[in-house]
Amino acid sequence: MVSFLSGLGKSTLINSLFLTDLYKDRKVLNAEERISRTVAIIKHTVGIEEKGVKLRLTIIDTPGFGDAVNNTERHIDDYIDQQFEQYFRDESGLNRRNIQDNRVHCCLYFISPFGHGLRPLDVDCMRALHEKVNIIPVLAKADSLTPAEVCRKKMKVTEIKQFGINIYQFPECDSDEDEDFKTQEQILKNSIPFAVIGSNVQVESKGRKFRGRVYPWGVVEVENPAHSDFLLLRNMLVRTHMQDLKDVTREIHYENYRAQCIQNMTRMVVLERKRRWVELRKMQEVLERIQEQMQHSHRSGC
Repeated sequence: MVSFLSGLGKSTLINSLFLTDLYKDRKVLNAEERISRTVAIIKHTVGIEEKGVKLRLTIIDTPGFGDAVNNTERHIDDYIDQQFEQYFRDESGLNRRNIQDNRVHCCLYFISPFGHGLRPLDVDCMRALHEKVNIIPVLAKADSLTPAEVCRKKMKVTEIKQFGINIYQFPECDSDEDEDFKTQEQILKNSIPFAVIGSNVQVESKGRKFRGRVYPWGVVEVENPAHSDFLLLRNMLVRTHMQDLKDVTREIHYENYRAQCIQNMTRMVVLERKRRWVELRKMQEVLERIQEQMQHSHRSGC
């Protein structure tokens, strides 16, 4: 799932990540049209191949988020709950062999490079989502910032824990893991939030062709680690941590939802039993009064 304000390069970045064009028919709304616009949920399915392995990914877009004056809508977390609910129903049914897993395993939450850090809207949205989905904060349009500004922005975003918000935690390495692997894991942890740049344009410079952006002062390479965390983010999502994201969803977020459902169902059963017991007790009291009246009438007649 991708969630952030319009104008932060979402379309470009998603197309860059998965080498596709999901937004070729997109219509850019003007300010008046965005005022009354509500958050929509749009699903795109793409097929990619990594190291000979074919993957089918579903990308869930949330156009309209943050565009309206009133941002009290909860369409995003409602959608996540609906997927949990559907999976819970399928899991509780008779045919459990072919369950389609539409649960949201990751939410890329994009932070604006403009301003002084997190906005109240960011805190409010992530607070509503962090117990339901793996949140990975991403700093958008990193090429609009100097390296020093990127570092300051990253430090601001990592302070998110003071709001009681938990983002995705990379798994700890085993003691017997290869040192190179440990180093790569530490680089990933230190890179949060990922400062990214997107581009679908092929640029040629010094005899090389690459995806990048041309500015009056030079050229930015999307896949150059010195310019952007793009490669770290893509490799993490598609290669190295996809399974862990799914495991965390299954073992923590979904299990919490499932436990809450079972607790609510148990509470409803208990309440229903109490209600029936109260009704039964009332019926017994009515019968006892009727019997007493009949006995009283019988003694009076005698």
